[in-house]
Order: sequence, then C-alpha cells, then structure tokens
Amino acid sequence: MMKSFTEHILTKALSQLVRRGSLTVVTADGKRLVFGDQTLPCASIRFSDHAAERAFLLDPDLQFGELFMNSRLIVEKGSIYDVLELLLRDAKSVKVNVLVQLLDKIRFASRRIFQRNQLQRAQANVAHHYDLDDRLYSLFLDTDRQYSCAYFEQPDQSLEQAQLAKKRHIAAKLLVEPSHRILDIGCGWGGMARYLTEIAGVSHVTGITLSKEQLSAATILAESSEQSQKLEFRLEDYRNTQELFDRIVSVGMFEHVGLGYHDVFFNKCRDMLTDDGVMLLHFIGNSDVPDFNNPWIEKYIFPGGHLPSLSECMPAIERSGLIVTDIEILRLHYAQTLRLWRQRFLARRTEAVALYDERFCRMWEFYLSMSETAFRYQDIAIFQIQLAKRQDSVPLTRDYIVSREQDLKQREAKRRNNLC
Repeated sequence: MMKSFTEHILTKALSQLVRRGSLTVVTADGKRLVFGDQTLPCASIRFSDHAAERAFLLDPDLQFGELFMNSRLIVEKGSIYDVLELLLRDAKSVKVNVLVQLLDKIRFASRRIFQRNQLQRAQANVAHHYDLDDRLYSLFLDTDRQYSCAYFEQPDQSLEQAQLAKKRHIAAKLLVEPSHRILDIGCGWGGMARYLTEIAGVSHVTGITLSKEQLSAATILAESSEQSQKLEFRLEDYRNTQELFDRIVSVGMFEHVGLGYHDVFFNKCRDMLTDDGVMLLHFIGNSDVPDFNNPWIEKYIFPGGHLPSLSECMPAIERSGLIVTDIEILRLHYAQTLRLWRQRFLARRTEAVALYDERFCRMWEFYLSMSETAFRYQDIAIFQIQLAKRQDSVPLTRDYIVSREQDLKQREAKRRNNLC
C-alpha cells in the first residue's frame, strides 16, 4: 500500500515539474516512469530503495543532494546537471505540496538561528569551505583563482578573459587613483588586490580573510609580485579592522555576513571609509522576495551563508548613512562561470577523487550543477552596489566606467608586453 501511494505521489509531483525534455525514473521496485515531452535534454535516474523515494518527496531541497551524494539516487543516463535542469526550469510555476510548504515556512522563520555569525563561528564557517585542500581549487578556477562570478563581455570569452574583465570592471567602478589605500574584505587568493596594485597602480591594498589556506596562498603569491611592497594580507574579521581607507572592495563575501549582521557590516564599512571614499560591493543575491538559504547548501557547502534580497540589505545601507550611487545586476554571468567551472572540474575529476573520495566528488558536482541551474532558472543574480559617503564622490553619469576600462586594458597590454 505504501509503495503504490509513494509511486502515485512521485508521479503527480514529477508530472508537474517536468514538462519539457525527457526524464525517466526507475523506482525501487524497478518500474519505469517517463515524464516530459520526450525532447532534449534526456536523463534517467534510479532510486536504490523505497526510503530514498520517500525522502525525495518529503524534503527535496535537502534530500535530493544527499541521495545523490550517497548513491541512493543514481543517474543512469545524462548528468546530474541534466536532471536538475529538467526539474528546475519550470519549477517556479508549480505549487509545492503542503508538507514542503510547512518546511519552507519553518526554514524561513529560523534563518537567523543558522546565520549567527559571531567572530568564532564566522571563522569556522569559512574554514568549512575555503580551507579545503588548496589543490582542489586549482582543478577548476582560472589561473588567478577568482572564486566569484566572471564578467563576460562577449559570450565566447574564456574563463581567464572573463575573470580579468571582472577585475577590470570593478576597478573602474572604484575610481581608483595612485594615492589610494584600499581594503579588500574577503580577499580570497589575492587576485583582486594584485590587479589593483600591478595594473591600476594604487599605493597599497590590505586584504583580509578568515581562511588560513587562502591567506597562506595569497601571501606567497604576493611575494612573487613586482608590487609586493604594496600588498598586505591578514587573517582578520572585518569587525576588527581599524584603519581608514580611500576605497573598499568586497567580492563574494557579503553572502557570509548573515542576515542579522547587515547593520554591523555597513556601519563598519562607513567607519573605515574616508569622507570622499567609494565602496564596491559584489555579491550573490535573491532578485525575488526574501527567502531562506537552500538547506543542502547550508549543511554541506556554505554554513552560515545567506543570499539577501535588495529589500533586506538596502534598509541597513540607509541606516548606516552610506549613499547608493550605482547598482548593476549581472544576469546569467554566474551561470556561464559555473558551467565552465563544472566542465573543468569534471575534466579533472580523477584528480579530485585522489584528493578526497567519490562521495566528495559527487557532492561537488551537485554543488556546481545546482548552483548553475539556480542562476539560469531561479531568481538568483549578482548585484554590484557602489556606495559612498558623499553625493559628489562619483561622477553623475556612468561614462567613466567605459573610459576607465579602456585605460586599464591599455595598462594590461603594456604589462604583458613588458613581461614578454
């Protein structure tokens, strides 16, 4: 009785979700269920046991990834990306069942509990992801290790070209000058800091991070830079930074601040910024109404993380006294970035298995695949918010971005020629 009921619910749910393409589901009893209009993409999955089927139906947001990681949901045709695409591209128009609705309400109500990013907990959350074996990231990132959304000026750009364009775009928006001292909050492996000193020619960049692995690598890379005397990297929480800076940049770090710490973050940035200073905040956000973090991502990839809507972070900016001088939304740029990361990771999957194991690699493939489909089919985007203390700190039109990018391109070419 339970088996037939589960099969009935599974059929009803997937019939609503999969309208285009073809998804074949093999139940634990061996029965084949086919969904969609039999066009591409085409994928097939199999449940290893009845409990896996029930788990998938009761809590798909968490269990789908766990079942795939643990080989209880097996992809027999296509890839896990194909399966996710089939399930998610029309999902916004589907009404979820009552139990999933209840789980969603509980997760939304408890968001702040999972985002209590006090100093010690914040460092532990960062270590969970960013202090993995450093060799893992070299498998799929660009040569400069930009672990954030690239900026595709043309759709056929390589990952290296698009990541360079991202750094150039951000530097142009920062309106940097040679005398400027810059703070990079969440500096990663230091690529943005090196660009600002080596290409933009600023006087000093301080990069802060909570990742010991990234700090070590950033420091080593800085020592090999011809501008090493202008670079400083520290293991430091932004709440403990004391200096004043002409410019502040933060790329891919605001997602780790936590909903309850928006006021703390923007107040601190205001205090660290000179009166004529400019800040550029680049982060993943929700372009729809506020929502809870995906529970699988929360548990396995980014504990303590949160993708804020503009309606959640803008009030904190207003309360801080900072002025929003520009907002740009990068749509689908991260989907393309993640596709290239996923392709690179899968091409070197054997090396990743040697570093960890098969289960870890399935987890990582699911993470990259789910993230890509979220940016393609869900309400997730990249926001770049430019902030200042004074209205006149930034030009009144956006023409300066293009002109500064052209100047930076010339500097890049000159540096390449000098290195040759």
